[in-house]
Amino acid sequence: MSDIATQPRSVSQTQQWEECGHRFYLQRIERVTPLPAAWSHHGTAFHHAAEQWERSQRTMTPEETVEVFNERYGLLVNEALDEEPNTNRWLSASGSGGDDIERRYVLGQEQTRQYVEWANRTQPEVWATPAGEPALELYFMVELGGVKVRGYIDQLIADDEAAVRVRDLKTGTMRSRFQLETYAVAVRAGYGATVTKGDWYLAKNGGLSRAVELRQVTAEQVGERYAVMDAGVKAGDFQPKPGFSCRFCDMKHKCSFSSDRTCY
Repeated sequence: MSDIATQPRSVSQTQQWEECGHRFYLQRIERVTPLPAAWSHHGTAFHHAAEQWERSQRTMTPEETVEVFNERYGLLVNEALDEEPNTNRWLSASGSGGDDIERRYVLGQEQTRQYVEWANRTQPEVWATPAGEPALELYFMVELGGVKVRGYIDQLIADDEAAVRVRDLKTGTMRSRFQLETYAVAVRAGYGATVTKGDWYLAKNGGLSRAVELRQVTAEQVGERYAVMDAGVKAGDFQPKPGFSCRFCDMKHKCSFSSDRTCY
């Protein structure tokens, strides 16, 4: 308990604790090995391919970028299969785990190619830090609500308003305004940059979401959630919240509260 009580917080930690404290407890304190899911490797490989394409100053061809996706996805899936070869135990939104592995391999290729085509067409300008580094997978550590918070920002885009726009790349459907809000206050604190908007690149649609207004978001507002979560963790408050989300929970195989015991 001492390690988790003193370590920096993150968006994912905070949202996980809010959504189900017992899942947080199992994963981050008991260190339960999560059930594998192809959607996780799909997202990681897509992010990696998009980042490598951007870092090449957009000189990589669509085919080369797809190959980057293939290599990373294959590596991640094979490592997960070594740990859990029974794909019936893999999480999947529909169909079997094995079918989902194959489906997401093809889908990820299509989405990677589509991202390159979209970016070549729209030419978003990646912001450069004062050190001259492209703001891709940009690490930050700030204090919010008296709590150290860290994370990585997918992209910062030079906006039309002489401002910086925070952008998160999504292969799934879940979007977090709190994530964009955290990024906005972190960029302001770390770089003194003006951040007025944020958005998501939606790989499922091959384009951007509507812009999210962040002009009025303050560090104090965002910090309140981190402070509450941090205090709860230190107090040992890990309330289970079973429900529909149990179906997709990677801790359900070790959870006595889960409402979904299928195959376990």
